[in-house]
Amino acid sequence: MRYKRPDHKNALSIIEAAEREMNYTLTIKVSEMSASTIIRNTYECFRMLGDAMLVLEGIESEDHLAPIRRLTEISINSSRPLNILDNLRRLRHNINYYGYKPSVFEAEEAIFISKSLFEPLCSHIKSKINTNLK
Repeated sequence: MRYKRPDHKNALSIIEAAEREMNYTLTIKVSEMSASTIIRNTYECFRMLGDAMLVLEGIESEDHLAPIRRLTEISINSSRPLNILDNLRRLRHNINYYGYKPSVFEAEEAIFISKSLFEPLCSHIKSKINTNLK
């Protein structure tokens, strides 16, 4: 990881992009054909949240592990443990690099994860940005 100057505006821009993508992803009808896309998009939105957190802290990550790891360190109240995001990362990796074909159940699980974790994480990171802007 490389350290650089914290960038609050860039962090907010990344969060807003993640929210737009997540809102779109949640409109996709779940099927065998869409399962890979739903899982990839869901993962990417969470990775973007992790990137926003790192940018806010002045850290430039070189891989996908650091943003997800950073998200799992955040303390929020949710119905799901944050460690499940690493499972989502591994699933996306298998889809992209090993040709894994996810099931409808796995896509529905990704949606459930996003519905339980995405908004609380977004709110937490936005509050950090607003606190640092003052």
